[in-house]
Amino acid sequence: MDDDGRGPGPRPQGGAEPLGPGPAHPLPYEGVWRFSAPAVDASVPQARHAVRDLLLRQGVPVSDELAQGLLLIVSELVTNAVKHAAVLSPTIAVEVAVGAEWLRVSVEDNHPYRPTALETDHGRTGGRGLLLVREVTREAGGLCEVDHTASGGKVIWVALPLKPARFS
Repeated sequence: MDDDGRGPGPRPQGGAEPLGPGPAHPLPYEGVWRFSAPAVDASVPQARHAVRDLLLRQGVPVSDELAQGLLLIVSELVTNAVKHAAVLSPTIAVEVAVGAEWLRVSVEDNHPYRPTALETDHGRTGGRGLLLVREVTREAGGLCEVDHTASGGKVIWVALPLKPARFS
């Protein structure tokens, strides 16, 4: 896996503004990194480790709790792409974008199916990955969405604030 992609700060599909205002000049840890991987089981830990190493290498000011939640999200999203999209998408793409006060991770594949978060079914041992992703995202004060891509596939993205969520 490589992280050769760099670009402007991320925006959710549809041109929405980034989460929160950023400084006039980018901070050293800001940027966008994208890598692709085959849609195979071995890509799940590789993606998680690549994201973890990126956060450390760039010095992203992320709490341990948020980092663990983010890595769980990466694992779940990549696992879903491997398990459910590999038939039509032999390669998946992972993108990590970091702004001054937020970070965004997305997993893209070429399968058109848009997953939905399942309700908790204690009789099932699987099928709750997206539900878990949405819960971790909500607890962190972030956003989670599924969008179509121009090529007919989908991208599932999660944006999380770098500062702790404020509870009223």
